[in-house]
Amino acid sequence: MKKTMARRTVVLVQVLAMAAAVMPLLSGALDTHRVKQLAATYNVTCVLVFGDSSVDPGNNNYLATPMKGNFLPYGKDFFRGRPTGRFSNGRLATDFIAEALGYTKAIRPFLNKRLRPTDILHGVSFASAASGYDELTANLSSVLPVSKQLEYFRQYKIRLSQLVGARTAEDITKDAVAVMSMGTNDFLQNYYLEP
Repeated sequence: MKKTMARRTVVLVQVLAMAAAVMPLLSGALDTHRVKQLAATYNVTCVLVFGDSSVDPGNNNYLATPMKGNFLPYGKDFFRGRPTGRFSNGRLATDFIAEALGYTKAIRPFLNKRLRPTDILHGVSFASAASGYDELTANLSSVLPVSKQLEYFRQYKIRLSQLVGARTAEDITKDAVAVMSMGTNDFLQNYYLEP
């Protein structure tokens, strides 16, 4: 009982710490100069994103799934007012993180066939709306499960190696900021399926 309570306390503290770190990003009170200083101090090289609709910039546009955000009102406040596949009217938290680090104003989906070398260097998203930690969650909607996102990450490393060489690619991925946001769909889609 005490061990379980201690574990919950540690998890709660971690969640609160993460929320405290992310809230300035969402509120517009982010000191981008300070973030860039920290990124330089810790040699942050790029942003790699895994998850669900909270961080999917449009990977589902390239999948045979009904779970897409490529129509209005999605994207109405995004650059040029066009839907991109983000389940948002504008940018995602990961877009703001990448911008604060000085990389790009919008993280690109890895499945986009028109990725530029700068996209590969500065970071991409493997996230897929309606995904979750449970493979069944992704299978229900024909989206990318975590295992497939990780497989695409391996492909990303190969493409990065072809671009900058194996050693530099290893350094870039080693010092990347990895963002993972998912789990809600596991509850929403599977709660009533299994007792």
